[in-house]
Amino acid sequence: MNDEIKKKVDSDWKEQIEKEKNESEKSDAGFHETSLTIFLSSITMQAMIALGKLENPVTGKTEKSLQQARFLIDTLGILQAKMKGNMTDDEDHFIQEALYNLRMAYIDTQNDKDKQ
Repeated sequence: MNDEIKKKVDSDWKEQIEKEKNESEKSDAGFHETSLTIFLSSITMQAMIALGKLENPVTGKTEKSLQQARFLIDTLGILQAKMKGNMTDDEDHFIQEALYNLRMAYIDTQNDKDKQ
C-alpha cells in the first residue's frame, strides 16, 4: 500500500472513530450518573414492587412478596446503619423517608393479608 492511500485510510478511520465517540457521548447524555441516592431509590422501588404498590415492569403485573419486601427493607436499614455519619444531609433524609414509608406500607400490606 503506498503512503498516500495509507494516509487516506488512517485519516478516514480516525474521523470515523471521532464521529462514533461524539455520537456515543450524546446518546449517554440521558443517563444519570451513579449516586447513592439513585442506588437507594432503586432498592426502594424494588421493595414497593414486592409490596404490590407498584407494577412489576418485567411482568406488567402487580405482585406481592412480603418476604422479598422485608429483605429489601432490612437491607436499607443495614445500609443506613453502616453509612451513618458518611452521608450528605440529603442522602440521610432520603433513606430515613424511604424506610419510614416502606415500613408503613409493609404494615398496611401485612394487615390487609391478615384480614383475608
